[in-house]
Amino acid sequence: MSSNRRDFLKNTILGAGIISTGIISCSPPEGGNKRKATGKTHTQHFNMCGYAAPKLDKVRIGFIGLGSRGPGAVSRMSHIEGVEIKALCDIYPDRVEKCQEILRGKGLPEAAAYSGSEDSWKSLVECDDLDLIYITTPWKWHTPMAVYAMENGKHAATEVPAAVTLDECWQLVETSEKTRKHCMMLENCCYDFFELLTLNMARQGYFGEIVHAEGAYIHDLKFHNFSKEYYAGMWRLKQNANRNGNLYPTHGLGPICQVMNINRGDKMEYLTSMQSADFMMGKEANRLASEDQSFIEFANKSYRGNMNTTTIKTYIGRTIMVQHDVTSPRPYSRIHLISGTEGMARKWPSPERIAKGHSWLSSEELEKLYEEYTPEIVEKVGEMAKQVGGHGGMDFIMDWRLADCLRNGLPLDQDVYDAALWSSIAPLSEASVASRSDSIDVPDFTCGSWQSNTPVELTLKGGGTTGVRNLQETDASIQLNV
Repeated sequence: MSSNRRDFLKNTILGAGIISTGIISCSPPEGGNKRKATGKTHTQHFNMCGYAAPKLDKVRIGFIGLGSRGPGAVSRMSHIEGVEIKALCDIYPDRVEKCQEILRGKGLPEAAAYSGSEDSWKSLVECDDLDLIYITTPWKWHTPMAVYAMENGKHAATEVPAAVTLDECWQLVETSEKTRKHCMMLENCCYDFFELLTLNMARQGYFGEIVHAEGAYIHDLKFHNFSKEYYAGMWRLKQNANRNGNLYPTHGLGPICQVMNINRGDKMEYLTSMQSADFMMGKEANRLASEDQSFIEFANKSYRGNMNTTTIKTYIGRTIMVQHDVTSPRPYSRIHLISGTEGMARKWPSPERIAKGHSWLSSEELEKLYEEYTPEIVEKVGEMAKQVGGHGGMDFIMDWRLADCLRNGLPLDQDVYDAALWSSIAPLSEASVASRSDSIDVPDFTCGSWQSNTPVELTLKGGGTTGVRNLQETDASIQLNV
C-alpha cells in the first residue's frame, strides 16, 4: 500500500471515530464483557435490553429542535393521553412560537420556551419537571443532547441517526447503562404497517428460517440539500458533501434487524461497503454557483458518491444488504425484502408483495394474511394513527408505543444497543469504502448479552392502556378500547 493511501485510510478511520490502532471488535467475552476503543475498556454496567424503567403516571416531555421534524412530533404527542408537553426549544424563537400555536389550538397549556442561543437546550434539559427529552435537531447534536439528558435524569428519544461516530455510539451505551435511563432512536419505519406485518409473520414462522434481508434509503433529496431554507445552515448538504459511506442506514436496517433478532439472538459480525462515484452533486453545485454567488463555497469540490451498497454478515450466517442514495432521480424505496427458507416479502417497488415458494400471492390471499398476522398494536391504534398522521401513521404508532411503555413500566422496542448498532453502520461503511471495500468488524455493543436477550415483544401485555385525545380535527367519535 502506498504511503499516501495509508495516510488517507488512517485519517478516514480516525475521522469516523473508529480507533487509532485498528478497528473496534467487541466479541463475546471470555470472563468479562470488555471492548477496546480509543485506549479505553468498556464493561457492561447493566443490560438495558429488556429493562423496564419505573412507571410514569404522566410522561412530561421537553422537545429540542422545532424545524422540519419537531412540530409534527409536538402535534402527534398532543393527542396522547398521559403526555404533558412541558418545554419547547429551538435556536429560532419563531419556531417555538409556532409550536405554542399548535398547543393552543388543541386547548392545551403553553409550554416553557427556550431559544436564542445554541446552549438554550441545556437549560431545558436541566429542568426538574421533565421525564423525556425528544430530540429532532441536526445530526451532530443527537448524541450530546441524549447524553446530557440521561446524565440529568431524563430518558432520551432522538431522531436518526443517534450517533455519527463510533465513539458517540459507545458514549450512548455507557451513559444509558450507568444512568439506567432509556435512549431510544426514533426509528419510525419499524412501526410502518407492512414492516410490522412481516415482523409478526417472521415471529410465527411464516417465512421459515430467515436467510437474507435487504433495506435501503433511496430518496432524492438533492433539491432539499441544496435549498437555503429547508435545512438550517444547509447542514445536511455539508454532511453529504464528502462522507463516502451509508450515512443514513437505519430506515431500511431497523425493521430487518428486528425480523432477524439482531442483538437478541444474533449479531452482526462484519460488513463491506462500496460507493459509486459522484455523477450529480458536484455538477449541481457548479450549476447553482454559476447562477447565484452565495453557492460559490460549494462549487468546484469533490462530493461523495451517489449510491452506497453495504453488505453485512451475521454471526449465525445470515446476510443483509442495505443501500443509500439521496441524489439519484429514482422512486422512493426502502426495499424491505425478507427472504426465508419457505417464503419472502418485498415492499418496494409497489405494490407490496409476499411469496410462498416461487409465486407471489394474489391480492385476495394477501388480504387474508393481513387479517391473520396484523399485530395487536396495529389493531389497537392503526386506524387512529392513519388519521393523526406522520408518514402515513407510523410516526404516531411509534410515539404512542413509546408513551405507553413509559407509562406502564415496559421495556422499549428499541434500546440503546439498537441505537448504537444501527447508527454505527455509517462510520463503519466509511472505513470500508476508504479501504477499497475491505471487510470491517462490527462492534458488539451488547458485550455478549445478545446471546440471552429476548426478541422485541409484539403483544401489548402489561400495556395498551394509553388513550388518545383531541381528535376534533379528525374524528372525535373514535375512542380506544381500553
